[in-house]
Amino acid sequence: MSLFGSIFSRKPKEPDYPVVSDFSSVITDIHSHLIPGIDDGVKSMEESIDMIRAFSMLGFKKLVTTPHIMSDHFKNTPEIILEGLETVRAAVKRERINITIDAAAEYYLDENFLQKVKNEKMLTIKNKYLLFEISYINPPDNLYGVIFEINVHNYTPLLAHPERYNYWYDKFDEYKKIKEAGVLFQLNVNSLTGYYGTASRKTAERLIDENMVDFIGSDLHGSRHMDSLSRVVDEKYFWKLMALGVKNHLLL
Repeated sequence: MSLFGSIFSRKPKEPDYPVVSDFSSVITDIHSHLIPGIDDGVKSMEESIDMIRAFSMLGFKKLVTTPHIMSDHFKNTPEIILEGLETVRAAVKRERINITIDAAAEYYLDENFLQKVKNEKMLTIKNKYLLFEISYINPPDNLYGVIFEINVHNYTPLLAHPERYNYWYDKFDEYKKIKEAGVLFQLNVNSLTGYYGTASRKTAERLIDENMVDFIGSDLHGSRHMDSLSRVVDEKYFWKLMALGVKNHLLL
């Protein structure tokens, strides 16, 4: 290869993005499991308070905690979640932590999900965004029908951690089709540290490159996630995502 051929075949340099040292510009975390004892999240109020205090130290001003609702495993209801929320709020007030706590839910797309959408008042983020997750093993056959029903019932579908569904890793166009169907994407920001593995990290990075990320969330279940979250601010792809912008700050 000639000198000129070598020069012109080089990959363009990635632009530098401003360093972001905390989450103060994000303001709101929209995915966590902070109500003790009702799912696989924190186990005690003491642990919940420790995590909430750590969120505050990272620059967050608001948390929307999202317990699982799963028909066969975590049989939570809006009443159970909202009662737990008030208990957590009272503890936060006693501890004088300057942070706002709300609750929604992380719904699992199971055999009862559509019935809930059609017949129940769903626990949503900002009375609008319906956070849902799908199987890690196989994509649901009825995904687009579900998306249609969510929209018809005046919710905005928000897919939790799309970068973790490994059956789409070599079918990236599926992400684009889902977005075109009106779904917003919530990235687990810990994916950028490699917490869920290299493939998940690479998919998260590509979603950022394609400017397909609408919200970020910690998906915090306990201290192991907080340790990773504290390292996210050192990742260049986090800086890039912050430069591109996410919608979390609109939820305060």
